[in-house]
Amino acid sequence: MWEHQSLFRVSAQLFAEGIFNLLDRNLRPEVFLIGFASSKEPDEPGAVVVEPTTTRYSPSDFQEVKNIAATLETDTGPQGSVYHLHPNDHDRIAKHHWYELVCRATESTLHSLSASRRENRRSFCAVPVSLQGFLVTVVLQLSADCYDGYYTLPKATSGRPTNLPHAAVMEFLHDCNRALREADTADNDQPVLDRDYNELLRSAGRRLMLRVAPAGTHGLYDACNGVAALRHEGDEGVGTMLVSRRLHPAIVPVLTLETPVPMRDHRSIRKLLELSEGHTALISDASHVFGLGQLVPESDSQYEPLVTVHFTNHYSWEMSHAGNILMRVVSNTPRLPQGQVAADNFARTARIVFPSLNTDSIDYLWDLAQKASNQPNGTILVISTGAAKEAQRLTRQCFRVVPRIMTPSVLRLVTNIDGAVLIEPSGMCHAIGAILDGLATEKGDSSRGSRYNSALRYVNSSKYPVLAVVVSEDGWIDLLPS
Repeated sequence: MWEHQSLFRVSAQLFAEGIFNLLDRNLRPEVFLIGFASSKEPDEPGAVVVEPTTTRYSPSDFQEVKNIAATLETDTGPQGSVYHLHPNDHDRIAKHHWYELVCRATESTLHSLSASRRENRRSFCAVPVSLQGFLVTVVLQLSADCYDGYYTLPKATSGRPTNLPHAAVMEFLHDCNRALREADTADNDQPVLDRDYNELLRSAGRRLMLRVAPAGTHGLYDACNGVAALRHEGDEGVGTMLVSRRLHPAIVPVLTLETPVPMRDHRSIRKLLELSEGHTALISDASHVFGLGQLVPESDSQYEPLVTVHFTNHYSWEMSHAGNILMRVVSNTPRLPQGQVAADNFARTARIVFPSLNTDSIDYLWDLAQKASNQPNGTILVISTGAAKEAQRLTRQCFRVVPRIMTPSVLRLVTNIDGAVLIEPSGMCHAIGAILDGLATEKGDSSRGSRYNSALRYVNSSKYPVLAVVVSEDGWIDLLPS
């Protein structure tokens, strides 16, 4: 298609990994390109190009995309009869409309391919960019199980994000298209994807907040950051704000301000936040705060779940809907809610690592893993068949204990100190506060803390079957091996 297509694809892949690994490493992003030759029929050689050629898809898989797009064109209704006064405007809009149909047809084709091949992938396509005789579309695929596991906003409409991962997908594809358009005009025609990962996630957070703001009011994300950054009489900002249109029937007014306070007045909003308590929250339409109110109970016929912003502490807040947290923002950087080790995932991994364990033993280890995952300061629970010998080997790097069956209540106590807890699959504990060692591995991640990387090195170097539950201080929870 063009000289630097391989370089761009690799750059986009690394860009996607940097972004989505910050959200959830289990999303496992994969990026490839599909090009449709503008001057060739679908069945001609070279009419479809897939980059890289080693991907599991071939050009023949997408030969019918243009025909499918043409079918979609016939179903567009009366909008096709609209004609713009200026010919250039009409041609431009008609061309963009065709590109959108090709995008929809490509996504539909990928969905059918994934379903027929039973691939656990969710596909997203960018609107094609015309580049040197090809319509080039960027395809991003994510793990379907992981992506679908996050709560989505109801009443989804085309072009609007349903949650933070979806907003990040839209921002990623937007950046890829911008780079491709620049490549078509730049002297060296080398697309550049050099945006800071956290900056892209901040844009995704703004896009998501725009989705939930009544009448699409801009600025809610930055206003919440401004309020969270302030203190009132030395205290951190803690309180709640409901986001809804004014006079919403699901809200019972408690106190109405005669003059609504603009959201850009961060100091006044921070002061009013002191009034929120329990079920009573500030009421805002994303543009102004106009009083205090309460959401009616779910049993009420007027009830409707509304977006809620919880200011948790200094520089921190979170957005939720119907009791489901959509994103947490710390120091102006959005993240997904703290992950929890799923019971079925833990049981499946435990059976692989320890094939001889029965269901009761796995359930008992699961209770311990749950208790470890609730440790707010982070910890490591290491389950190893060689726990006794490892405790002896690490004598100078741990507190060895008289072997005893570990219980959830005791685990809560011993995880209050740094270091790992070493137990056998039977639940017998041999050491606490252990400093783990191990050989460096290419699976390490410099963006993660020392707790995660030391556990990863230990698991990969251990000569015994081992399973580790790693709880980082930032709330991230990992199961190793994953």
